[in-house]
Amino acid sequence: MDHVVYVDYKAGELERIISGDKTIILRGAAGRKLPYGRVDPGDILYFIRNNGEGLIRAKGVVSEVFNSEKMNAEESTNLVDLHSDGLELSDKQYRKYTGKRYLVLVTVGLVSEVEPFRIDRSEYGNMDDWLLVGDINTVKML
Repeated sequence: MDHVVYVDYKAGELERIISGDKTIILRGAAGRKLPYGRVDPGDILYFIRNNGEGLIRAKGVVSEVFNSEKMNAEESTNLVDLHSDGLELSDKQYRKYTGKRYLVLVTVGLVSEVEPFRIDRSEYGNMDDWLLVGDINTVKML
């Protein structure tokens, strides 16, 4: 399964993923929303910055996935703190994710830069920061 993952431009997430400093992608919410339960080891993540440029610039392979059970704020914060080295969160990102009831930690490896390309988002909602695309070639614009 291929996924398009939007990463925080202001926090320099893409650069830290490419350099290998950031090895875990984190998503969290009050409920079970994407990518909860929908990512598996071996899946391919394609990374795009959330700055409106619309270009996929790197990809990586999922090596491990953790989908939390429902947590309280303390448990959530403890989980984020436990994985802080791989998460490499900015202060703003830390505040955003700690306290969420459900967290998804996706460990990614074999990261490489790709020749930048655009995708067709027309089949996806405007606010999604994680897109399940199945096969990247179905959304890749030539």
